[in-house]
Amino acid sequence: MAAESASAAPIDFRTSPDRYRHWKLALENGVAYLTMDVNEEAGLKPGYKLKLNSYDLGVDIELADAVQRLRFEHPEIGAVVIRSQRDRIFCSGANINMLGLSTHDHKVNFCKFTNETRLAIEDATEHSRQSYICSINGIAAGGGYELALACDKILLADDGSSAVSLPELPLLAVLPGTGGLTRLVDKRLVRRDHADFFCTTAEGVRGKRAQQWRLVDRLIAPSKLAEETKKIAEEIAAGSDRPKNAKGIALPMIERTIEGDTIRYPHLSVEIDRERRAAHFRIGGPTSPAPADAAAIHAEGAAFWPLALARALDDAMMHLRLNETEIGTWVLHSQGDPAAVEAYDALLAREGSNWLVREIVLYWKRTLKRLDVSSRSLIALVEPGSCFAGTLFELVLAADRSYMLDGVFEGSNLPEAEVKLTAMNFGPYPMGNGLTRLATRFLAEPEHVEVLKKDIGQSIDAGKADDLGLVTFTPDDIDWDDEVRLAVEERAGFSPDGLIGMEANLRFAGPETMETKIFARLSAWQNWIFQRPNATGPEGALKLYGTGKQSKYDRKRA
Repeated sequence: MAAESASAAPIDFRTSPDRYRHWKLALENGVAYLTMDVNEEAGLKPGYKLKLNSYDLGVDIELADAVQRLRFEHPEIGAVVIRSQRDRIFCSGANINMLGLSTHDHKVNFCKFTNETRLAIEDATEHSRQSYICSINGIAAGGGYELALACDKILLADDGSSAVSLPELPLLAVLPGTGGLTRLVDKRLVRRDHADFFCTTAEGVRGKRAQQWRLVDRLIAPSKLAEETKKIAEEIAAGSDRPKNAKGIALPMIERTIEGDTIRYPHLSVEIDRERRAAHFRIGGPTSPAPADAAAIHAEGAAFWPLALARALDDAMMHLRLNETEIGTWVLHSQGDPAAVEAYDALLAREGSNWLVREIVLYWKRTLKRLDVSSRSLIALVEPGSCFAGTLFELVLAADRSYMLDGVFEGSNLPEAEVKLTAMNFGPYPMGNGLTRLATRFLAEPEHVEVLKKDIGQSIDAGKADDLGLVTFTPDDIDWDDEVRLAVEERAGFSPDGLIGMEANLRFAGPETMETKIFARLSAWQNWIFQRPNATGPEGALKLYGTGKQSKYDRKRA
């Protein structure tokens, strides 16, 4: 399977409800019903069938789209029910044959995206007041139960056969790939001994034991499951602070063109340098003044600059992650007026209580987090004419290394490089560790973050940015080209595996959260267990699953 090959048909993350093949979306009385009905013949790639509501990346692309649309297009929705169309089967998890056919990097990117989708579900519940409820009418195994774990409430049919399970270890010699182990003990607070038994029994747990062990929240007679689910969801929806009479905004298909090694969106282009294994993200600042208020933002809809740019950046990252895996360095540029970006940030801060503005800010938070956990080297270049202010300055703070030109380029009439801080740098965009990027940067000097607030709105040149610790290096015109070239070429010469491990270790300093645990532990086990012979070797469990043959394990504990 060559999903990640640049020569293969690229995986497209753009979709809409009229194109869904695996989910059905219905709205009723403040509740959205997302019903899983996987078309087993509609896998993303040939060679496997999506039986028993099992899923591949294509199924999750649709789910991620639905989660996003419900936040923007349906402010009246206060609760979302995830359920199954199939009798006696909720979801059997990631398709095993798909995993067996996939290359290692596709498996890892698939698991990372599914986990980001589940984190988006949790974010919607906590911050958008759009609570997710999982109604299980049969078997919820592996990734199916992990999907349930992302929901705020889990309801299980009490029929003696409906069960939840994480059977990856006993059946496949791998582990749950979407944060299931961490969510068991950190989110649902399942006792360790109970969790140990649960994760080593293939048949799972059902009924009263599932409830007593906190694996589910409620048991409901199967004849009343639909009715009780509806009642619970409507009660939760009624208590949401989402504006029930507001009108949402449509999220049309993202405009994108790919011509050779250039990808173009409104406000963003990506140029791929295959020789240096680098992609240059060129971000365009606002081309029109910031609207006056939230009503004007609503009128602009998906064309509103911050929203349009976030959608473009999000899509570009996913495109490169799955379709351009050998492009290991992302170089971040911007072009525009920093004052214009500052004006948009002031609008977002001023109108923060508006439901739509809240969603746009939350979307930027998730997009920046996706950048944080992307397995790519990130280099930011603050050049003359750039507009790294406020929200866009978060990209500089997210970079592994940043360069800011001290002065101007000879013969250029572009203004001297500057950066600006706004209120958006001091809270709205926390990382997975719960801290702002500034707070993470200055862990040794937390008081410095408070000092930086005095510079909000000020034009900060290279010398001052260096003094304040906001950039890594400030070469002049003479040294700029050589220093940037060496930084990019050096990255291309290192082991990608080593870089992934180093960058992931360095990016998330400070406190550990459930989110950082999930990504750190997933990175560790996926890049080790997914390549071990016990799982993926010729006689490994993942390769022999369904053949009737017994796996042969290397019994040494490493």
